[in-house]
Amino acid sequence: MTANININKKDYPISLKKTAIVVCLDGSQKEYFDQALEKNLMPNLKKLIQNGSYLLAHSAIPSFTNPNNISIITGQPSSIHGICGNFFYNSDTNEEVMMNDPKYLRAPTIFEKYYEVNARIAIVTAKDKLLKLLGNGLKYDDQRVISFSAEKSDQATLLENGIENINSWIERPVPNVYSQDLSEFVMASGVKLMKEFKPNILYLSTTDYIQHKYPPGHEVANNFYIMFDKYLGELNAMNVTMIITADHGMKPKSKNDGSPNAVFLQDYLDKAFGKDETKVILPITDPYVVHHGALGSFATIYINNKNIINSVIKEINKIKDIEVVLNNLEACSMYNLPSDRMGDIICMSSEYMTIGSSEKKHNLRDLKEPLRSHGGLHEREVPFIVNKKIKEIDNTKQLYNYDAFYYAILGASQ
Repeated sequence: MTANININKKDYPISLKKTAIVVCLDGSQKEYFDQALEKNLMPNLKKLIQNGSYLLAHSAIPSFTNPNNISIITGQPSSIHGICGNFFYNSDTNEEVMMNDPKYLRAPTIFEKYYEVNARIAIVTAKDKLLKLLGNGLKYDDQRVISFSAEKSDQATLLENGIENINSWIERPVPNVYSQDLSEFVMASGVKLMKEFKPNILYLSTTDYIQHKYPPGHEVANNFYIMFDKYLGELNAMNVTMIITADHGMKPKSKNDGSPNAVFLQDYLDKAFGKDETKVILPITDPYVVHHGALGSFATIYINNKNIINSVIKEINKIKDIEVVLNNLEACSMYNLPSDRMGDIICMSSEYMTIGSSEKKHNLRDLKEPLRSHGGLHEREVPFIVNKKIKEIDNTKQLYNYDAFYYAILGASQ
């Protein structure tokens, strides 16, 4: 009988016969794949699906990068691991801060637990903001871990990343953070790591720069998926079980004239209840706002006077394009959120609308194309593509992107 390891209330097999790979293709709703497949632009993906399966899953809510990447690498939603946004309001310190520090993590990662049983782990992420969270609990002194970001590949060291001189090794310069090259760097690194490092577990996490700018079927988007298909074919030709999923989907969020479609909720609530009575927090906020202007489909609101929470909910419900308005208890129960890191009210917008704070706080000058964004229920459906048949996947139950490593590891043990 195969020995198991329990990670966050799930049993994973310890002994792996193949490498378990999960690729988180940031912002990739199913239509990107569908359009490219329809035009025969992804022959490797087509072959992979024929031998495996093309399923759909839900992301964690909010459908943002940090909470979903951490859900994928812990196998659980943010109610368990604690990372509920890219950005949050720390009510204990009265600070608005990024959630990229491991001190906010409340659960061990799958990588950490497999490292403890002598597995070889490789992690490549596009943006450096995720790296400390992804690599939490790992050590680099025994040559069993390599973990780095494409964004800061030139700064990697043996002591902190398990690898150095990455750009010479991969024969690529440091890519521009706002480019397709950032994601290609991740995929090329994954292939090279498979050939040379031969990890037991490999995680590749790209960036959604292209998906924020271009809709499914656009020439630029199709070129991105042609690029991805090349590396997909190379990975799939090796001895691997691979699952391709996404942290979230993406939807158009602009008006007919191309300007962003947004409800500036802080301005609205200031007018209704007075300045400083409410605080609107947008968990999409991160250092890379050029392509979304910190406009997403999810917001949480802190209320100074708790006696007016129901009045604020009633007022927000008057806004046609805010579809979900719930108090903390209801929302955290329904969407598996950590209640102490959410405000008194949680809101999600309609399919083609975003939620802003105060209009003057959003720098939208750098938005060159019509806004595309995410964060709510309309962007939670994501692909879940498996390169082999795994009979344990139950199609009658809701599948989540954070089931990816469970099934990839299960498949790799068979």
